Amino acid sequence: MRTFFKVMAALALLSLTNCGYNVIQQNDEQVKSSWSEVVNQYQRRADLVPNLVNSVRGYAQQEKDVLLGVTNARAKVGSIQATPEVLNDPTAFQRFQQAQGELSGALSRLLVVTENYPQLKSDALFRDLMSQLEGTENRITVARNRYIGTVQEYNVLARSFPTNLTAMVFKYQPKPVFTVQNEAQISTPPQVDFGTKK
Repeated sequence: MRTFFKVMAALALLSLTNCGYNVIQQNDEQVKSSWSEVVNQYQRRADLVPNLVNSVRGYAQQEKDVLLGVTNARAKVGSIQATPEVLNDPTAFQRFQQAQGELSGALSRLLVVTENYPQLKSDALFRDLMSQLEGTENRITVARNRYIGTVQEYNVLARSFPTNLTAMVFKYQPKPVFTVQNEAQISTPPQVDFGTKK
């Protein structure tokens, strides 16, 4: 009988070491860390927006709608609390992603408008802000890619047997990933018409 209990204890210990709890914890922390970097880079971009808007405003007063659009999009981004809990709430994650997409779109419209003002493009402050914005956009891309990678590792672990049982017991749900806002639009091949010269 003692041997039976020893064997059962050894099996229980072995099953606990292979349950994946510690690995799930490590991956969950990696997801949170990479999320923090994404939020940090988005915050850096949001911090650049007021200076960029003020710089453009000095040259392009008549572009009030575009400037207001950027300001409103930045305010919307600032109103969303990008805490690690967002990662466990797909709806909140979607709101965060949508707000960031709106700010990206507003900034794109602002940059198109600046093409009409050569004196603005030659301004040293504006060029410096544009350089910082470009660098920040690159950092956002890198941070998002890291986040996507860590979420993929976590989600595979949380959905694979036997660690999925541990994840289910401790209520570790798969984390959301960034998606493309206009997936249907970008999956349509562009229409190219070279036309004919007359």
